[in-house]
Amino acid sequence: MFLRPFLSVLTVLIANASLAHEFWIEPTKYQVETGAPLLADLRNGQNFSGREQAYFPKRFARFDLIINGQTIALEGRLGDIPAVQTTATTDGLLIIAHQTKPKYLKYTAWEKFAKFAAHKDFTGVKGLHDARGLPENGFSEIYTRYAKALIGVGSAQGSDSQTGLETEFVALTNPYIDGAGSISVQLFYQGSPRANTQIEVFDRDANANVNITYIHTDEMGKAHIPTQAGHTYLLDAVVLRPAPEDVKAVWETLWAALTFGVPK
Repeated sequence: MFLRPFLSVLTVLIANASLAHEFWIEPTKYQVETGAPLLADLRNGQNFSGREQAYFPKRFARFDLIINGQTIALEGRLGDIPAVQTTATTDGLLIIAHQTKPKYLKYTAWEKFAKFAAHKDFTGVKGLHDARGLPENGFSEIYTRYAKALIGVGSAQGSDSQTGLETEFVALTNPYIDGAGSISVQLFYQGSPRANTQIEVFDRDANANVNITYIHTDEMGKAHIPTQAGHTYLLDAVVLRPAPEDVKAVWETLWAALTFGVPK
C-alpha cells in the first residue's frame, strides 16, 4: 500500500476517541447452543459502544452466515433490530460477514481529515493530497465497511477463513477453543496479506470497561492479540487510497472489523 505505517508496536489508552467511528457486528451471545436463537446487532459508534442499526437491504451489499464451508445469505425483515435474528442450526464456528454499500463523508476543514489520518497511522497524507492538487476544504471521502463476527455454536469446532471481502481479518486461532491468553490473526486486502499495518484493538471486560491498544501486523500481515477470559474484542483496520475517478470523492477508505469473545 502506498501509505506505509511505522514499523512499531504501540500500546496506548486513547485520549481522544472522537477521531473515527467504528462499525461492527455484536452478537447478544458469543456462544450459543446448537438449535438456540442467534441474535446479533449491527452497531456504529465509538469506544466499542454504539447504536444499533436496523436490517435494511438497501444499505448493504452482502450479509452472509458461513459455517463448515457453507455460505447462506442472511434473510431478515425490513427494520429488524437486532439485524440478525435466526437459529443456530449447525454445530461449529460460525462466521457472520457483512459489507455495507459505500457512503460519503465531506470534510469542511483539512484538520479533521489530518487527525483521522494520524489516528489511523497513515503518514505523508498531506504531501500526497497536495501533489494531487486537491483542496484543503470541501473535499469528500467515500467509505465502505467490511465487518465479520465469530460465534461459537455448540462445540464451536472449526476455523475462520477468507470470505472474499475486499479487506478482512482472519482469525488463525479459534477464540472459543484456544483463545485464552492470546489469539493470532491475519489481515488481508484484495486477497493478499497487509504487512506493517496498524490494528486498533478494543478490549471490553464484563463490566463494559474498554481498553484500546494499537498493534501492527508483521511482514506476513499477522499479529498476536493478547486476550483475557470473559472479555470481548473488536479489531479495526483501515485502507486509505485515492478514490475512483467515477465517484464524487477524492479519498476512499475501506474498514475491516472483526468481533469475537473469549470464554470464561
